[in-house]
Amino acid sequence: MNKATSPDQFFQTDAEQAKRERRAAKAGNKNGNPIALKSKLLAAISDPTNPSSVFIAESAGSVRRVNVDTGDTKQVFRGPSAPVTCVAVGGPENNTLFAGSWDKNVWSWDIASKVPGRKYDGHADFVKAVVTAKLGGKDILISGGADKKIIVWDIEAGSRLHVLQDQAVSMMAIQDLVIDPVQSGPDEVILVSASSDPHIRRWRIRLDGFEQIKEASPDEPGAVRHTILEHDTTVYKVVFDSESEEVDLWTSSGDGTAKCLSRLKGFTTDDSVNHGDHVRAVAVTDQWIVTAGRDEDIKVWDRSSGKIYSILEGHYDEVTDLVVLNAGKRIVSVSIDGTVRTWSLGRAELDKINKDRENKGLKTEAPAEPVKGAMTAEEEAELLALMEEDEE
Repeated sequence: MNKATSPDQFFQTDAEQAKRERRAAKAGNKNGNPIALKSKLLAAISDPTNPSSVFIAESAGSVRRVNVDTGDTKQVFRGPSAPVTCVAVGGPENNTLFAGSWDKNVWSWDIASKVPGRKYDGHADFVKAVVTAKLGGKDILISGGADKKIIVWDIEAGSRLHVLQDQAVSMMAIQDLVIDPVQSGPDEVILVSASSDPHIRRWRIRLDGFEQIKEASPDEPGAVRHTILEHDTTVYKVVFDSESEEVDLWTSSGDGTAKCLSRLKGFTTDDSVNHGDHVRAVAVTDQWIVTAGRDEDIKVWDRSSGKIYSILEGHYDEVTDLVVLNAGKRIVSVSIDGTVRTWSLGRAELDKINKDRENKGLKTEAPAEPVKGAMTAEEEAELLALMEEDEE
């Protein structure tokens, strides 16, 4: 008689068992030339010094530099004893790596030597987003946490310059931060924040103060709205589209959609794609909009038609981030499944994938309706459980 090897197995439903078996069967595929790591992968950014490398936030408590062409994964930045959730590069001459962690700190390392630098201690809960900028001649770091706070730091001094909180509309855990490349200047940074509530906020930050920007109302001329409200639930990612003339804002959400918010129309929805499940990441190139998330698939949308063009299958757990490489010719995906996968975005390569899908009797089409998202607390609990499954 077989005995359960874990107490959890006594309470495992048929659906959960089927899910495990499906993922186990899918795990051996080689789609996207997978590079397998030993922990869950929670975020990624491009390496500004190498067009073939990415920095990856690992649940094992480290940041790993991965060269997707050579497969080199040996450069590891260590320090945190809890999962690392986000990464950024900045500081003088962009030579410093920053990472936010579940231990409530932002860690830093010299990129060349991997020697740990200053630790930024000020959040009361998980740090979930980090971004860097230059302001008034100073290198600054901006971090957002599950404590519902955004902190602006002087990188060199290690001191807090400002703590940003919404005083009018309750702001939940920060999910992402991005600097507006159009409206920011030497003495003023325009920051966009996304959080576990559906509200997107813009902030004007100076060395001597900050303010939350009031938005023009799309429905009532002359009126203002306190936030940008274009989604129904959690906004996971905010990305400025450098390929568009106006540099519009693309967003991805737990409501199953990714949206283009038009700058000229006061950041209201100008275009939308329906991925169909929690969209954890969105990336843009001159030809494509790429979305990925909880359903494990990466979906490539044709910018000119707005229709889905191809589906990239390979991951066997939630995809957490996307990084565009080589001026939009390739995209890297990272996942809770512990793999880093690299995909060509060339039309010929995508056509071949589509042909292979057709030969298997699979269709490439968008779902009819978005899947409604689970409660944020449930998502956090699920992620925590996944983190606890990490290998030693």
